[in-house]
Amino acid sequence: MKWLEHMKTINRHKSYVMELCFRVGLYRQGLMHDLSKYSPVEFLVGAKYYQGDKSPNDAERKDKGYTSAWLHHKGRNKHHLEYWIDYGLDEGHKMVGMKMPVRYVVEMFCDRVAASKNYRGEKYTDADAYNYYMKSRSHYIIHPETAALLEKLLKMLKDKGEHLTLYYIRTRVLKQKDY
Repeated sequence: MKWLEHMKTINRHKSYVMELCFRVGLYRQGLMHDLSKYSPVEFLVGAKYYQGDKSPNDAERKDKGYTSAWLHHKGRNKHHLEYWIDYGLDEGHKMVGMKMPVRYVVEMFCDRVAASKNYRGEKYTDADAYNYYMKSRSHYIIHPETAALLEKLLKMLKDKGEHLTLYYIRTRVLKQKDY
């Protein structure tokens, strides 16, 4: 019944993201978040490699050498920094992170907080998403301004808490045309 546990994990994560997105005013993104996880290419693989305390993508990668579900997912969901990787304009056309629209950076923030809540459960603290990001950021290909905004929001969550951070996002970050 790994498929049922996987479904519960997806639904709980989606519920957390939806709540956070609604609290900042991103209603459509909250409703539409991660719908591709219910597609057969993502769901069936996720159910097969379900672990409960972390993403099934790592298990699939260890087994196959790549992650079919992740490759599908990141290419369809604009809140993932990997969606925004493209060839740069500099000579050599190195892969670079493109600057993400603010609303997707905010959804990425919500996604990371929700993932921390989902996988950490009762042990969750407002520092978890920040700590995970800081541990992983050295391998990210992300636009510097996008990284700065995400880090600012995650640090604010860690230092000032969820209520104040979501208020700041709703009243300041999403009201700006640029960041």
